[in-house]
This record gives sequence, C-alpha cells and structure tokens, in this order.
Amino acid sequence: MTRMFAAAVPPDDVVEDLDDFLSARRAAAPFRWTLPEHWHVTLAFMAQVPDRSLDDLSDRLTRATAKRTAMTVRVAGGGAFPHPDRGRVLVAGLELDGGPDDVEELRRLAVGARAAAGKAGATVDGQRFHPHLTLARLGHPDNLTRWVRLLDGYRGPAWSLDEIALVASYLGEGPRKLPRYEVVETFRLAPGAVQG
Repeated sequence: MTRMFAAAVPPDDVVEDLDDFLSARRAAAPFRWTLPEHWHVTLAFMAQVPDRSLDDLSDRLTRATAKRTAMTVRVAGGGAFPHPDRGRVLVAGLELDGGPDDVEELRRLAVGARAAAGKAGATVDGQRFHPHLTLARLGHPDNLTRWVRLLDGYRGPAWSLDEIALVASYLGEGPRKLPRYEVVETFRLAPGAVQG
C-alpha cells in the first residue's frame, strides 16, 4: 500500500515567485510552513493505493486526463480552512484565465481523477474539491484574516496546466520529518485554447 495523490504541480518559476513573496513574511508567524517544492493542487488524495492497482490507476488516469483540456492558471489570493477567523491551514488560491468554463474544467479534472482512483481500488478522500496550495499549518486555530488579506494582494505568473502528476507520499522521510514526495508518473491533458 502506498499513500498517493494526483495533483497539478506549478512550474519552478511560479513556485519561485510565490516563495519570494512569502520569504520576507514567514518569520512574522510561527506557522509550520510547507516546503515550496511541496506546493501543489491536490485533485485526488489516496490514503492507500494497493501495489497491484498501480497499472490500472495509471491507465484510468491516462483516460481521465485525455478527456480534459489544458487551461491557463495562476496562483492568486488566499484563504484559510476551515475559516479565516479560526484557521488551521493557510492557503493560496487559484485564478483561471478562462473564467467559469475553466473553473468547471478543473472541477471535472478533479472528479475524473477521483473516479479513476476509486475504480482502480484506491481509498479516495471524499472531501469537496477546493483548488488551493497549502502554505502553512497551525497547531491550533487562530485568526488568519491578516494573512488572507495579504495573500489577496498576490497574483503570480500564469502557467499552462497541461499535465497532472501522480505522486507517492512517504510520511516522515523528508527534511524536518516532513513527507518525501516522489512523482511516479505524469499525465497530459488534451490541448486547449491556452491563453497567455
């Protein structure tokens, strides 16, 4: 059994831009900041993927992503879960240049990835899809309104979301006992009318 997730992973220049924006501000809060190389948009989280299911999962993700079209996205804005007044997780949001059509396309991509995982025999997290990048976690609920407002002023560079990654997550094997992520495979989306 392997812990895995299917995700949209931003390219290096997008990660660097957001990292630069946050770098001078991180010391102001005693949060458990996530590593920039871990930033991703989770489409489907699978707590347990049986080893015998990996080939089937790969085939199903290939078919699911081929049904979706590439889109132009950017990291923009912020949020907190469960709510900014009593947040435990600080997140950056996503903005899709194609508007409501791309929002729906991203939602369908997540639904397809979750369906592929479930049909392949993986244990899939059923929480509602909220596209975001997790930036920090807190040990206890706190008012994160100031941080959400700060992130609301951020708008990163656009990138073409034209593939997703299947990532294995090994708990406690990374730096500072964080997870170690390993990209197992990538899956291309169908070409779309990507805007710059």
